[in-house]
Amino acid sequence: MSDYFTHPTRVNAPASTPAKAGAQLGNIANAGSRSVTSTFQPGLRPPPGRRGVRRALLLAAILGSPAALTAQETPADLVDPFVGTLADFGQLSPAAVAPFGMMQLGPDTSPANHAGYDHAATTLLGFSHTRGVGVGCGGAGGDLMISLRYAGASGPALIDKRSETARPGIYRVRYDGGILAEMVATRGAGVLRFTLPRAGAVDLRIDPRHSYSKRLAASWASLASDDVRADLVAGTVCDQGAYHLHSASRILVNGRPIHQTLTAGAEDLATLHLTGKAGDAIEIRTGLSTVDGRGAASVRETELDNRPLATVATETRAAWNRILGRVALSGSQDQRALFYTSLYRVMETPVAIDDPDGRHRDNESIVETSPKGRTRYANWSLWDNYRTQMPLLALLQPERSADIAQSLVALYAGGKAQWSTPREPFLTVRTEHAGIALLDMHRKGIAFDADAALAGMVADSDTLKRATPDEQIEAAYDDWATAELARDLGRTDLARAFTAKAQSYRPMWRSVFQTPGVDGDVVKARGLYQGTLWQYRWAPIFDLPWMTATVGRERMLGELHHFFDAGLFNMTNEPDIQVPWMFAALGQPQASADLIHTILTKPIAHPYTNSGKLPVPFVGRSFALSPQGFADGMDDDAGGMTAWYVFATLGLYPLVPGEPWYIVTTPAFARSSIDLGNGRTLTIQRSGRENGRITRASLNGRPLPNFRVQHADLLIGGTLEVTAR
Repeated sequence: MSDYFTHPTRVNAPASTPAKAGAQLGNIANAGSRSVTSTFQPGLRPPPGRRGVRRALLLAAILGSPAALTAQETPADLVDPFVGTLADFGQLSPAAVAPFGMMQLGPDTSPANHAGYDHAATTLLGFSHTRGVGVGCGGAGGDLMISLRYAGASGPALIDKRSETARPGIYRVRYDGGILAEMVATRGAGVLRFTLPRAGAVDLRIDPRHSYSKRLAASWASLASDDVRADLVAGTVCDQGAYHLHSASRILVNGRPIHQTLTAGAEDLATLHLTGKAGDAIEIRTGLSTVDGRGAASVRETELDNRPLATVATETRAAWNRILGRVALSGSQDQRALFYTSLYRVMETPVAIDDPDGRHRDNESIVETSPKGRTRYANWSLWDNYRTQMPLLALLQPERSADIAQSLVALYAGGKAQWSTPREPFLTVRTEHAGIALLDMHRKGIAFDADAALAGMVADSDTLKRATPDEQIEAAYDDWATAELARDLGRTDLARAFTAKAQSYRPMWRSVFQTPGVDGDVVKARGLYQGTLWQYRWAPIFDLPWMTATVGRERMLGELHHFFDAGLFNMTNEPDIQVPWMFAALGQPQASADLIHTILTKPIAHPYTNSGKLPVPFVGRSFALSPQGFADGMDDDAGGMTAWYVFATLGLYPLVPGEPWYIVTTPAFARSSIDLGNGRTLTIQRSGRENGRITRASLNGRPLPNFRVQHADLLIGGTLEVTAR
């Protein structure tokens, strides 16, 4: 999660400790509190210039306007990329991006969040081609920032917020008195086009040293306008390790090459002076590669060729609709918009890094080639998203998950680091718990080299930190996953040894977590990472039967009720986000349904940051369809949080990653359907009220008495029905 930015708008939570689970959440939800929002309405834009009417109409059709949305519009039309882009709320960006794409082409503003943009900012710095979205620390990316201004312009370049519009794959804005900037993205390439509102001399600048983290190296391999090439190295997220990137750009004016040479000045800033007429379009087409400049040029020519910007936008929109359209929903426009916006964020990572010939670099900087039909992925943030985003991809993107799994296996080849290495092929965060994600996918029928995965997981165990209580629990989860995969592969002796190793945390749990002491609600007490003893108390979810037997079921339920009633739960970070579903796992499905409904629909208190507890809790929605989007201090964490939201609204949750089943609870939508492929569809249907009393769950008419459903049973398709009276 991110470093915490203080915001002035906070509301005191009422001091109460009701007996019913979740009652405090409900009380706060009815307190009439307010949160930071914005009055900006995406989609509003001034009339086009005299030479831009046809293009503006085409882009309007692509982008849509929220006021004009109709039932016929596609999931991509409902996505709002501005959600989670205000200040530190979510740390997201409206940049143009394709599904699982390296290219994130978007605006850089001052001030900015960790993804280079702040929705409230009015000053534009330029447009850059990469960013890590929602990943905390200082972020990473911001490579190859491009700006264009009229010669002699002074003062800040002001943004015309009324003109700012974004949809999946495209972003556009007017700034600096009317210059129109439009950008689109494919997997590894992007088009940035400036349209001049009046005649005059302009300066195009390309800054290879701009970065959201430490710029370690930047050099120009070519400054010819027909093929501008740069080699870039920057610190990755949290400045842990570094990634190496290559770019190749073509500069066109009104669709034609100009055959000029840029001039590199101080700090390697490259400049091109041009004289244009009103309506002239200056276009920069850029490809990215992990391998070299030749690969970047190949990406550019293969993925963009000479296709017009509007054509590229249409193709990327279609790609998003193929991804998002696997889930169809009933519900209001706002409900569907927030769902598809969340699913859109889930499907941004990890990223596909192969050049058109299949070449990529691994995390030791060795050039490899993917087998035909396979794709290598990078850009990991597994500590954050192994619980939610990876299981959601296994359900909604099983074909892609096979390549993601094999890419994870490849990390073990040279001895997997837990954070990013000095030679990453693309920006990344951390790879802890890759083995849990692999076990989960293996048990869900996703094919990869499980024997190689097991060998890597066994070796990885000796590198795991075990000094603090939370590190011992997290290492135990990894060792449990190793034991379970060994058991699945018939390695009985190895399974027995790693089961014993996994269970060695238990005496510590009994002494530290079974009865938290006076420091139980202190963030970072006893060296914990971004959490409290109470929040990490529930972290051994893989060992829930043992915890329940040790504490006793009734006492465990009582302590869960206390956890919520006393305001100890933290929705803004991952260590305890599974806890609302634990009631259902222990036989109280109504308590889970009530809590989840409250979290999804009402303002609640959020008292925690990564470094401490707020003197006055932030009160607001955890997820909202607004530029704020998230609770204060809450990052999306590379789809970790938005995947939680998607699962919660569907009424499913993978309580124990590594075990192929879901808790079933009341879905937010009366009806939703998932395209499982091969002609199979799973329909999730709610009979009764969204906040009613949950009485029954069934799959194809077969009761689910424990409110659990197996992944394999869902894949058969049919109807999952939940009754809530």
